[in-house]
Amino acid sequence: MTDSHDDDTRTTPALNRRSFVQLGGAAATTALFGAINTAFPSGAFAAGAGPEIKGAKLGFIALTDSSPLIIAKELGLFAKYGMPDVEVLKQASWGATRDNLVLGAGGGGIDGAHILTPMPYFLTLGTINQGKPVPMNILARLNVNGQGISVEKEYLTAKADLNAAKMKGIIAKRKAAGNKITMAMTFPGGTHDLWIRYWLAAGGIDPDKDLELITIPPAQMVANMKANTMEAFCVGEPWNDQLIAQGIGYSAVSTGQMWMNHPEKSFAMRADWVAKYPRAAVAITAAVIEAQRWCDVPANIPKLAQIVGGRDWLKVPVTDIQDRLAGNFTMGDGRVFKNAPFKMKFFAANASFPYKSHDLWFLTEDQRWGKLPMTLDKSAVIAKVNRSDIWRKAAAAAKVPANLIPKGESRGVEKFFDGKVFDPGNPDAYLKSLAIKRV
Repeated sequence: MTDSHDDDTRTTPALNRRSFVQLGGAAATTALFGAINTAFPSGAFAAGAGPEIKGAKLGFIALTDSSPLIIAKELGLFAKYGMPDVEVLKQASWGATRDNLVLGAGGGGIDGAHILTPMPYFLTLGTINQGKPVPMNILARLNVNGQGISVEKEYLTAKADLNAAKMKGIIAKRKAAGNKITMAMTFPGGTHDLWIRYWLAAGGIDPDKDLELITIPPAQMVANMKANTMEAFCVGEPWNDQLIAQGIGYSAVSTGQMWMNHPEKSFAMRADWVAKYPRAAVAITAAVIEAQRWCDVPANIPKLAQIVGGRDWLKVPVTDIQDRLAGNFTMGDGRVFKNAPFKMKFFAANASFPYKSHDLWFLTEDQRWGKLPMTLDKSAVIAKVNRSDIWRKAAAAAKVPANLIPKGESRGVEKFFDGKVFDPGNPDAYLKSLAIKRV
């Protein structure tokens, strides 16, 4: 596993947004990638049959970690791999993403999405769609790290940070006065729900008994904190940084501090779409992988932030995205981290590969909180949902060097900030080691 940038990736001249519009997707791609043509294929399927279909409808939520889909569209990479008609469509919430995946593009919805990693499992099992399973396939991981837990200014006095226990005094005082403690995440059982639950429980705070966790769409987090709807929230960037920019609260922790290079969002598609268009699934994943490699080049970060922050996508100031992408974290309470190792990564540190061991952790953690039954055959459902085989084919199509492709399906034993250890070979031991849980 490497945390360095690809040796074969070289920086390219920047293009402004007007240039992208004037050049169009394919020409813009040539301008940006012209200097690294030896690293990427001119046509992924030049030696064989191309994709069975020219397009697909993909959803995204307004979060920085949707960047690979946005960049693949903006730089014409979907077109480069034979899929010029791919659409990348904004979703209002994770609930809307779920609903549109259930519908499918044929029913007015979408074929795939930038998605919280547990959601393809929930959809496949039918736990969030009225008991009617919609089989999904995870084709790639989109990023590691890059989420945050933000708290309101009152907790500055407690200096709440990685140690959530520092909030206990304020929480107890508020509860004694008859006040309800409310914190927010983006979707029950999703990644943000699991990060805030882990953080609270590690500090001896029960997320179900000591407070109420509510669901708020990512782009509405800052406005709700401003309206005093909740004391804390967990969400992806850029909303944690924007909270600080608006002077409303501060970042207690960036999730990579809890679990370095932890898996986050996934790129997933309906399994029936993948089965019907297997070559297109490889092509679309290859475009995403190439975009991920581009996103990780330091010299591309200003352009990345400009594109993603633009009115067609997240509609936020460039600085709200750029600083933390570059690893520069101003936490809002006096702590400042420069070139932080826990910054978001899209391809480095094997960020793109969908390790089955990571899916196993998410399923185990959702069992911990009663979101999934203990009787679930986790290995069987992972074998059904996780299509790392497609990722490997796509990586070959994208000419990813062999030394950057993981050999196995597990990243091995994972260690967390509180000393807990997750061994994929023994998830039950991990569950038993946790003091606060619902099982």
